[in-house]
Amino acid sequence: MSSSLAALSSSHFNGAYSLWKIQEELKVSKVGKFRIRATSMATSSPAQGLQLGEGKANKLDKLRIGVLGASGYTGTEIIRLLANHPHFQITLMTADRKAGQSIESVFPHLVTQDLPSLVAVKDADFSVVDAIFCCLPHGTTQEIIKSLPKNQKIVDLSADFRLRDIAEYEEWYGQPHKATTLQQEAVYDLTEISRREIQSARLVANPGCYPTSVQLPLIPLIKSNLIEVRNIIIDSKSGVSGAGRAAKEANLFTEIAEGIRSYGITRHRHVPEIEQGLSEAANSKVTVSFTPHLMPMSRGMQSTIYVEMAPGVTTQDLKDHLVNYYEHEKFVVLLKNSS
Repeated sequence: MSSSLAALSSSHFNGAYSLWKIQEELKVSKVGKFRIRATSMATSSPAQGLQLGEGKANKLDKLRIGVLGASGYTGTEIIRLLANHPHFQITLMTADRKAGQSIESVFPHLVTQDLPSLVAVKDADFSVVDAIFCCLPHGTTQEIIKSLPKNQKIVDLSADFRLRDIAEYEEWYGQPHKATTLQQEAVYDLTEISRREIQSARLVANPGCYPTSVQLPLIPLIKSNLIEVRNIIIDSKSGVSGAGRAAKEANLFTEIAEGIRSYGITRHRHVPEIEQGLSEAANSKVTVSFTPHLMPMSRGMQSTIYVEMAPGVTTQDLKDHLVNYYEHEKFVVLLKNSS
């Protein structure tokens, strides 16, 4: 029995996503399998990224937010989004190496925002915040979060609470987990996939960049049995900022410009995270072939994913299901097919 293949491509910028281009590739392989190409891409303009709420609230009505690791790329993006949100007020920002400085001295584009000065984590007053976004590197987050007040909501953007299996975390990140009890409490997933669980969670483990671009298109299709869970091939491309702000020789302009290179082949740390999410959706073990590539651009990501469609399923079925699934989601938009 022949089966058809599909390629789903997903990429994202500024935290908003769009799935697009379900199209036939018009090729038949030697074994009689139709090849189908479906592309999902995640993108947004700065204006889209800022539209996180409606209406206005005075400062007394706003949730007080702390940002840990505010001087990194993840931190500054969180600040940009929160500072323009009508229901949030940033009251605490930490950055150990930049303690005592203003945020505009680190990121001049934030000069128009009314924001507190940066402080070291050890000097932070957590009584002035209701919720925390943790943007620290993996390995440094666990003990800090473990010591925070129990009444505070936390969104962790590091990798420290993404993998549910503690042994798997140690294998892929090369160090033992230091907050195993807290790990059991963490809720990992995308809002569009597990909104209720995230709403009721105290600690949310925010998915990584590559896993986000892969799981958004695949999880709805897997849950509806529209695609097979075998032979999934993921070809991803990312901008340089995904590696963080720390100085690295391999990420210098002269090393990156005018080129493209694959990295982390078979051993990228997002592989277990991707497989964890897809396996949960399939209720069975899913393994993938994942190859990331570094592109000569500052930001952005695209993942092209090749999958086998279930018997009798067409490309229109895939698109119709994704359209229905994300119909009411503000940050996922299916674009019209393009030639």
